[in-house]
Amino acid sequence: MARRDLARVEKKARLERRVLVFVDESGFYLLPARVRTYAPRGQTPILRVFQTRDHLSVMSGITMEGHLFTMTRYDALAGTDSVHFLKHLRAQLNRNLLVVWDGSPIHRALEVKTYLTEGAAKHIHLERLPSYAPDLNPDEGTWKHLKHIELRNVCCLDLPDLYHELQLAVVRLRRQSWLVQSFFGGAGLAI
Repeated sequence: MARRDLARVEKKARLERRVLVFVDESGFYLLPARVRTYAPRGQTPILRVFQTRDHLSVMSGITMEGHLFTMTRYDALAGTDSVHFLKHLRAQLNRNLLVVWDGSPIHRALEVKTYLTEGAAKHIHLERLPSYAPDLNPDEGTWKHLKHIELRNVCCLDLPDLYHELQLAVVRLRRQSWLVQSFFGGAGLAI
């Protein structure tokens, strides 16, 4: 799907009066994203943290109106989580949806196909982004902002602490709908 194909998808959403939602997933680890600090030159601060692969799995969706929806799990995301998130989007927006997401296995899972065949296909239409173009997904801007702006240099003791910090960051981002809308321009989409 190229940029012109995304314009076609957006046009389809308007004609069918669907809300266009871009969805993506990411992981948040206990280790902080490394960015510049205001430490004196030559006195590099050293963050001592216990290195672990424990992480939070987060799925998010953004709309052109600046809405941000998230779902956070302590375990890896699965097909049932994709279904749960689609149900959450449908309930929150209370309109027909056009969901654009990548080709992740959790989006192609049997649970998602079953959910759609059981009647959800009337309300939710799915479009897939190509695997070679993640930069076309404006939801990547959500991860960039959360990891490198909101949670930069944040060092958490454990996953519940990271969960709390992440939820605070998400609330701050939700209050800035103009910023969420700017992610569409950052992806090069003029829709």
